[in-house]
Amino acid sequence: MSRTNKLKIFNDPIYGFISIPNELVFDLIQHPYFQRLRRISQMGLSYLVYPGAHHTRFHHALGAMHLMQKAVEVLRFKGVLISQDEETALYIAILLHDIGHGPFSHALEQSIVENVHHEEISLLFMHQLNEEFEGKLILAIQIFKGEYHRKFMLQLISSQLDMDRMDYLKRDSFYSGVAEGNINSDRLIQMLHVVDDVLVVEEKAIYSIEKFLMARRLMYWQAYLHKTSLVAELILTKALKRAKELSQKGVVLDASQPLLFFLTNKIEKEDFTATILEKFSQLDDFDIMSALKSWQYHNDFVLSSLSKMIINRDLLKVKLSNEKFEREVLTAYKEQLLIEYPVSISETDYFVFKGKIKTLGYNKEAQPIQIVKKDRTIEDVVISSDQLNSRAFSKPVTKYYICFPKVLEEINKL
Repeated sequence: MSRTNKLKIFNDPIYGFISIPNELVFDLIQHPYFQRLRRISQMGLSYLVYPGAHHTRFHHALGAMHLMQKAVEVLRFKGVLISQDEETALYIAILLHDIGHGPFSHALEQSIVENVHHEEISLLFMHQLNEEFEGKLILAIQIFKGEYHRKFMLQLISSQLDMDRMDYLKRDSFYSGVAEGNINSDRLIQMLHVVDDVLVVEEKAIYSIEKFLMARRLMYWQAYLHKTSLVAELILTKALKRAKELSQKGVVLDASQPLLFFLTNKIEKEDFTATILEKFSQLDDFDIMSALKSWQYHNDFVLSSLSKMIINRDLLKVKLSNEKFEREVLTAYKEQLLIEYPVSISETDYFVFKGKIKTLGYNKEAQPIQIVKKDRTIEDVVISSDQLNSRAFSKPVTKYYICFPKVLEEINKL
C-alpha cells in the first residue's frame, strides 16, 4: 500500500509557492474543520463592492503560515533559538487562528451564536483537534492563549505587527484591487528581531512600518468599512435576526439543518459541547446564501425584503457623517416607512437604523510596535517616527451612519 506524500506545495498568487512544513500540518489542513475555511469568505460581502474579493479564509490561513515560516527563518538567522517543537507550534497556531469564523467572517459573529467571539470558537476547535491528534497541539494552544513563557511567539500570531495582519492586508489589497493596502511584508519580516523576549523591528524599517500602518488605515475606510460593504453586512445580520425571531415563534423556514439548529436555539459560549461545535463546523457561506435565495419568496414581508436586498444587490441607502444623526431624523424616516411598507412600528427597526463605526490606526494602549535602535535601546514606534507623531495615528476615528430604504429619499426629493 503506497504511503501518501504529505509534503505538498500550494501555488499562491501572492507569494508563489507555499510549502507544507511537516506531516502534522498537512493532516490539520486536510481535516474537515480546516477544509471548511474554503467555504468562508475572507472579506464577507465586500465582493458586492469589489467583484474580485471572493478569496477565502483558507487562502488567508495558508498565507499567514507561509509568512510565519519566513519569520522563523529570519529570527533563527539572527541567533534567536527556536526549537523544532516551538516552530511547529507557531505554524499550527497561526494556521488555526481563524478556524472559528462563522459564515461571511465577521458579518455574522453575533447573529448565529450570541456573545461568542470567533477567537473563542477557534480555541474550542483547537482543543477538539488536540484530542483527535493525541495532544500534539498543546504547545500551539499555550502560545495562542499567551500562556507560553516566550512572549514574542504570541506577538508573531497576535499583535499590532503580526503575520495575520501582514497577510490579510496584502491579500485583501490584491483581491479587491485596492492598491493602497499593499505592503512590503518581505522587508518587514527581514527586519524582525527579538530582544529580551520582545518582538522588535530594526530602526531602518521605520518607513516600512509607517507604510504598513497607513495601509491598514486606508484598507479599513476604503474596503472593510466601505459604506456599501457596511450596509450589506448590516442587512445580512438583520435578515438572520428576523429568521431567528420567526423560527423561535414556530414559523417553518427553509434552511439547512445546521442553520435551522442555530436559528431555533439560543447558543452562547457555555452551551458549546463537542456536539454543538460539530454542528457549527457544518455551517458556511453556502448555508446562508441558499437560505436567502429561499427566504426571498417567504410570505413574511421583512424576511423576504431583506433577503432580496442581498440576493439582488438592491441595498438600503446609507449615509455617513462625522456627527451623530439626531433621533428625530430616525423617527421621521420610520413614520414615512409605515406609510410605504406593510410593517408594524417594531418592524421598522429592520429597515431604518443608525449606528457608528470606529477605527484606530495604532493602539497606544495595546502592546506597542517596538523599534530597536543602533545603540540597542528600544522605543515605541510612535516616538521613533515623526510621521506617526504628526499624523496622530493613535487617535480613534469615529463615523456615524444611518440606513433607510431608497424610496424614502425619493419621497423627500418630491
